[in-house]
Amino acid sequence: MSPGGRAEIHHEHRDVNGGWLRPSVFGAMDGLVSNFALIAGVAGGTASTRVIVLAGVAGLAAGAFSMAGGEYVSVASQRELALAEIDVERNEIERHPEAEQEELAKFYEGRGVDPVVAAEVARQISMDPVKALEAHASAELGVTLEDLPSPRIAALSSFLFFSVGALLPLLPYLLGVTSLVTSAVLSCLALFGAGALVSRVTARSWWYSGLRQLLVGVVAAGLTFTLGNLLGGS
Repeated sequence: MSPGGRAEIHHEHRDVNGGWLRPSVFGAMDGLVSNFALIAGVAGGTASTRVIVLAGVAGLAAGAFSMAGGEYVSVASQRELALAEIDVERNEIERHPEAEQEELAKFYEGRGVDPVVAAEVARQISMDPVKALEAHASAELGVTLEDLPSPRIAALSSFLFFSVGALLPLLPYLLGVTSLVTSAVLSCLALFGAGALVSRVTARSWWYSGLRQLLVGVVAAGLTFTLGNLLGGS
């Protein structure tokens, strides 16, 4: 206990809710893998650099807008559902305060708190309607009122990170390099690096995360290259 009476915190936790992590990571990974695979597939079917660049740019634009739109609708729907359920809980607290207080006490009992202590904690919390709503939302819905996901942030994160990921395999062609090998090397390095970076917020080792992401990207690009080569050859 600190001199001021506050409990000292001796450790920190990583973000496990994924509010920023999911759209950012999935956006970058999806952009990198999908555009790398797209460019490899087109390059397997044609030697025209102009066609390859056009396909890469189109893949970047279409994927970025698609990811942003999908994330916005998904997160907005999730937020609206949470708000609707919170309103239901708010009405129940206003109409049946005693029953809701007892329900909250039962929740704490289920977590191992002594029944007498649980009843007193629930009584004190229920004296403040705002605190009571926060407690019920956390206990029954698993959400925090101040930490609901933002659809705008999710959409913007997806758009930006997808664009960055999708740009990497396209970059050598934009700079005048016409070899798929250069694009593949850059993409593989980026895939491994991105996977290794993700390990900082997960329990996996950096080399495992990096190799896993590299394998996913290489398999996807290899399959599309083979398909493009078969179709282009025919």
